[in-house]
Amino acid sequence: MTTMGRAYREVIGLTGPLLPVLSFLARLPTATVQFGSVLLVARTSGSLTAAGLTGGALALGQVACGPLVGRLADRHGQRTVVLAFSLGNALAITALVTGALTGAPTLALALLGAATGATVPLIGPLGRARLVALARRAHAPETTVSTALSFESTLDEISFVLGPALVGLAAVLAHPAHALAGAALLVAACGSGFALHPTAATTRPAKAPTAHTNRTDRTACSDRTARVDRAACPERTARADRADRADRTARADRTARADRTARADRTARAARTDCADRPDPTDPADRAHGADRAARPRMPRSVHALRAALALQGAMFGACQAGITALTERLGQADQAGLVYAAMGVMSAVAGLSMAAVPARVGLGRRWRAATAAAFALSLPLLWADSLGALYAAVTVLGVAYAPHLITVFGLTERAAPPTRLAEAMAFATSALVGGQALAVAGTGRLAEAYGPAAAFGTASLAAALACAIALTARPTSYAGNPATGDHARVPTHRA
Repeated sequence: MTTMGRAYREVIGLTGPLLPVLSFLARLPTATVQFGSVLLVARTSGSLTAAGLTGGALALGQVACGPLVGRLADRHGQRTVVLAFSLGNALAITALVTGALTGAPTLALALLGAATGATVPLIGPLGRARLVALARRAHAPETTVSTALSFESTLDEISFVLGPALVGLAAVLAHPAHALAGAALLVAACGSGFALHPTAATTRPAKAPTAHTNRTDRTACSDRTARVDRAACPERTARADRADRADRTARADRTARADRTARADRTARAARTDCADRPDPTDPADRAHGADRAARPRMPRSVHALRAALALQGAMFGACQAGITALTERLGQADQAGLVYAAMGVMSAVAGLSMAAVPARVGLGRRWRAATAAAFALSLPLLWADSLGALYAAVTVLGVAYAPHLITVFGLTERAAPPTRLAEAMAFATSALVGGQALAVAGTGRLAEAYGPAAAFGTASLAAALACAIALTARPTSYAGNPATGDHARVPTHRA
């Protein structure tokens, strides 16, 4: 326990006490709006179909635009991107509440829901990227990086437990619109605070040195060397000067020939219809395009297996959600569904915090295989749950495997992704998780209605089995090319 406490103190030492608070409060609206939009539209329109379409459009907007938010943050830095999306999300939530209260048609509500999802500032993925960048800049040990990812996942778990609870409380005491209005204020204030925090400078994009800068540096270095040589030996300097003049003459001849060849080559290319599609090394625009490709390297293939694993984890959770809802309704205890979700979330958060105590010698590959195997094994008792007590017990125990798998896959993603595309990789991973959950909720809800809760729980077990198969067969490596348990790709250090 002392070791775990020290690890979390090191993480807070990297961020300062204010950033975790802003990060948590800024990501809370995401969990609030997803559930709150469904309750709000259901109450104001009286149509579950309209509510479902609005909630589905919101999830679709987040899944589709999440990677774009991460890519923009990698290219332009988190400060500008998070600030713009936080204010945009606050306006979109406000528009959604206004549309629901004024009786807007279903299509308009769905479009507003999509806009709300598309403008989510993705504080969770960007917070992970920022915290990893802080740890790498401080040359923190790998245990600190793992603890940082555990800390971020725990904040996610708590927000997704607390958010729906707050919405439910507001719906009982007053109206769901109050919860969404509070979410709009929270994302505007705390999202802006997260964007403007001094640590945002850590994730500024690195500027690649230009060819002119390199030539200037080499020229200056050559001049300094020549001055030292001339001062050391006049005779050697005279010989060097003669050789240098001959070399300059030869270079001038070669340059003139190269220029004539280049002009002829450009003339020939201009006559061909496909010249616009072929890069010209003498063209500044093509050189700039090449520099842009170098600044944004290709994403390794191993990242796709990690995204698939997260999508399956989202599908597992979504199927469990549908099964829990169906079983509590069958037992005449529909109001207990939210508490069952909360029990899973609380246990998952506890397990996530405890990941800091796992010894460093247990590599991420072994953790990944163990987490997926545990998720599959612990999901099987849900197939035979036929009472509220059995459901609580099975779901609570299953929560033990949820956060460890999430933390481990995000850790593998951090190691596999290029440092200059880390925020995009984290955002894409989150979109895979959310997308898998949304699709599973939509599909397994109908299965549960037609064949009972066991059909939804069986889908959850199948998703866990497929995730386990991926963990057993995939071999993700670090961006540097070493195994995932070895050195990691470092986030470049930037000055504030």
